[in-house]
Amino acid sequence: MRLIFLGPPGAGKGTQAKAISKKFKVVHISTGDILREAVKNKSEIGKQAKAFMDKGDLVPDELVIKVVVERLARPDTAEGFILDGFPRTEKQATSLDSELEKAGLTVDSVIYFDTSEETSVKRLSGRRVCKNCGANYHTITMRPKKDRVCDICAGELYQREDDKEVTVKNRLKVYQQQTAGLIDYYKSRGSLKTVCGDLNVDGLLNKMVEFFKEQSFIR
Repeated sequence: MRLIFLGPPGAGKGTQAKAISKKFKVVHISTGDILREAVKNKSEIGKQAKAFMDKGDLVPDELVIKVVVERLARPDTAEGFILDGFPRTEKQATSLDSELEKAGLTVDSVIYFDTSEETSVKRLSGRRVCKNCGANYHTITMRPKKDRVCDICAGELYQREDDKEVTVKNRLKVYQQQTAGLIDYYKSRGSLKTVCGDLNVDGLLNKMVEFFKEQSFIR
């Protein structure tokens, strides 16, 4: 099972990818996580990416492609993977196709999470992250037992710069501007499946499992 999840920030791609990764034992690869790890480690790529991420702008293609290709080369992707947050542009898509072709691989399906702006803003602006262990919470749907304190390690919870409402709206605007052609690209290749990103977690997961069965990805 080799999948690509597309959709605006806050569409629920990461949540669904984690659930499906656990359920079907395939690797979840989030470009956001890879880039944030690079920023945290203060690698050269991380330093370059940070300036874009802090403003809510997309990280340039050449940086993203480099980290994704390196990640796909690891042994744990042999049984399949879910790419979450990549590609975001048609150029990235064609580069990915080229790299997969070199490895004799193809993507089974590209799933687009069609999500309203209202839903995206609500989900992202309410997110809080633990400074210590990285656990995620939400001010509405997943509150910690104690305000601003992580249930797991008692670390401080904070709002990432790219989750603030003004930045989220800019991220959505940038996403729409730069990815419009990407949806058409995958449509033309016959690999695009659209699902409603406004559905709750369980409802969307059920829809996706039904689709996997229809496509014989699972039994």
